[in-house]
Amino acid sequence: MQTNILIPFILTLFAGLATGVGSAIAFFAHRTNRRFLSFSLGLSAGVMIYVSFVELFNQAQISLSKPENFGAKTGMIISVLCFFAGMLLIGIIDRFVPSGENPHEARSIESMNVAPPRNAKLMRMGIVTALAIGIHNFPEGIATFVAAMENPALGIAIAVAIAIHNIPEGIAISVPVYYATGNRKKAFFLSFLSGLAEPVGAILAYLILMPFISHVVMGCVFSIVAGIMVFISFDELLPAAREYGEHHVSIFGLVSGMLIMAVSLVLLS
Repeated sequence: MQTNILIPFILTLFAGLATGVGSAIAFFAHRTNRRFLSFSLGLSAGVMIYVSFVELFNQAQISLSKPENFGAKTGMIISVLCFFAGMLLIGIIDRFVPSGENPHEARSIESMNVAPPRNAKLMRMGIVTALAIGIHNFPEGIATFVAAMENPALGIAIAVAIAIHNIPEGIAISVPVYYATGNRKKAFFLSFLSGLAEPVGAILAYLILMPFISHVVMGCVFSIVAGIMVFISFDELLPAAREYGEHHVSIFGLVSGMLIMAVSLVLLS
């Protein structure tokens, strides 16, 4: 089992700090490239969905179904229960994010050109948006770290997928925070800070899981991570892609992401 934590941590840090890339794009671009964002979100969803069902859930089921663990029937049941437990976990996190300040609501760069009215209520909304994305990034950091610990190649794929979908999230933070404060540096700082939730998730995963690590634990975690990523894909990425107004482009991205992931897994096997 992979014991070197440096590569998994670097991958998780890379994925988290992509929110800062989105923030920078918001500051330097003059207009929103909706087709690019829609395709990117679809691509990220395609990678996550394919990896979840073909690789993570499959590995979890194989590991848990071994005779020395739970056996075929019980192993399959535990895999399924952990999968839906992952969905429940991220669903509960979603439930506590105020719907009026949904961090995955599509926002355009053009709105940054509007003169920002400064008041405490808007500032609070901007901070809550950054905190909400930070909360969402936490389980994503765990997912990237755990996958990379077991299989670095798989960890790279997940890190890239999460980084791609963190770019629009950086925009989602920067636009309202700038609109609330008129301060581009503060908007970038909050975006950057929210991305750090992912490596924090990685550190906690290491501290909590490592003393109990085993093939059974990894199998359960893989299945939970698969549930988390499938939920994120259907609840956040694909709806956000449609919000940018390019439904067919997002589907092309989805299929492309699945194809890229399929080819990568075949070449790496």
